Amino acid sequence: MKSRLWLTLALILFASLLMAQNTLQINGLNEAKFVYRTAADSLDAYFSDEFGFNLGYRNFNFGMKFISHLPKYPVEQAELLPELDSSRLGVEWKELYAGFEKDDFSVHVGTTEESFGSGLIFRSFKDLEFDEDHRLQSTLLRYDGKVKMKALYGAIESEIRAGRLDLAYGADLEIPIIRGMRLGGSAMAFRDINVLGNYGNRDVFAGRFMMNKFNLELSGDYAYSQRYRYLAGDKDGHAAYVNAEYQLGDLQIGGAYKKYRDFNYRLNDLPMANYHGETLSDSSHSGEDEQGWQARANYSLFDSLYLTADYAEAWSKGHDKEMNDLYLEAEYMADKASFTLSWSHIEKLHKEHDWQKEFYPTLETDFNSWAFPLFIKAEFKTVESKQGDAEVRRHFEPSMQAEFTLFDLGVSLGVVSHWQEISQLMESRYSPNIELKYPLFQHTDLLLFGGKEAGGKVCRNGVCRYVAPFKGIRAELQTRF
Repeated sequence: MKSRLWLTLALILFASLLMAQNTLQINGLNEAKFVYRTAADSLDAYFSDEFGFNLGYRNFNFGMKFISHLPKYPVEQAELLPELDSSRLGVEWKELYAGFEKDDFSVHVGTTEESFGSGLIFRSFKDLEFDEDHRLQSTLLRYDGKVKMKALYGAIESEIRAGRLDLAYGADLEIPIIRGMRLGGSAMAFRDINVLGNYGNRDVFAGRFMMNKFNLELSGDYAYSQRYRYLAGDKDGHAAYVNAEYQLGDLQIGGAYKKYRDFNYRLNDLPMANYHGETLSDSSHSGEDEQGWQARANYSLFDSLYLTADYAEAWSKGHDKEMNDLYLEAEYMADKASFTLSWSHIEKLHKEHDWQKEFYPTLETDFNSWAFPLFIKAEFKTVESKQGDAEVRRHFEPSMQAEFTLFDLGVSLGVVSHWQEISQLMESRYSPNIELKYPLFQHTDLLLFGGKEAGGKVCRNGVCRYVAPFKGIRAELQTRF
């Protein structure tokens, strides 16, 4: 019933706008995806289609999306289906929104993507990497003059109880102090339902500053959280993050500092303050208990050689968890080619529990002087780990990727291997794959993938998850208008 009402309103609006076709703007995207996974322990066929459009007329805009999951192929390994499940099938109109904008004022209602400041206190977003939707259905008012103001009130479906809503509402203000310097403040309230059907309260207050003067970019955020009426008990938390960049001729140096205590919740996005975006621990959210720093530098030599260094450390309050992250890079750019050599090193320690380290050199080359552009990437990853008093385990994950274009056909070839000893090189597991991209029409692209993907760990926003290995074919059709 609710979907029919929105669809009826959309048709009425569309018909009324057709009367002014000379100023009506329509754009959108359709993405259809079919997956066939050859695995005995899961469903083999998946299909999804998402058709979204936006209408703009004068100061008004309206958009919605038709989504069909029959079912959709999941990103995370734990969500693979052993067989067809009716609860994972869905066909509906979704992501509805409308807005009005005039001069510096705008109002937006419906599906909302927004953040306050850097996102430390609040961010409503869709996580494409983990395929998770953290967008509010809200009313948003904003003013974007010299003084910037936002006010928001909305709801999002609970992660704990299906069919129930969590609430989020608040306001943000940012004002200029002097030229090149601004101050901001935010206040947010979150009301989250628990397994008993009662709501817990979290109130968050934050301040921030931004400065861009004398070749120096400096920003800082501090937030304080009060949590009460939760089943786990009342608890206060805080978060601090400072970032700086300074340009001195061809040398750019920067650094960051972070400190998070009991500040992990759904609608925020904490900076990790390290090059690879790694968490302190794969088994916990970074907002729970983490402190750390980052130092980085970039240097340009002879306008053709670029050097990068980035190092970061983090630890928990009692130093029972520690991690370090290192990245070094040298890039050489010629007239029709470029070469990049880099080194990555990530190490994590949970004292008396586990230790892990991974490091890998990477070589990338990009040629444009031949009949077709060619990109090659080679990487040799070594992973070492230790559980408790057990011996150190080690394995290797080398990979290679090549991309080129033949006329209008884009081709990507890749292979990843996995072995524990060099002597097992010929007997190791290999995951070869090929992806083809071809423009069927001016606004339509066809993507075909076949082969294997190794899967593995992906970290995002203080959480690490494991992507399922894949063997099979994927077909995607993307149409823009």
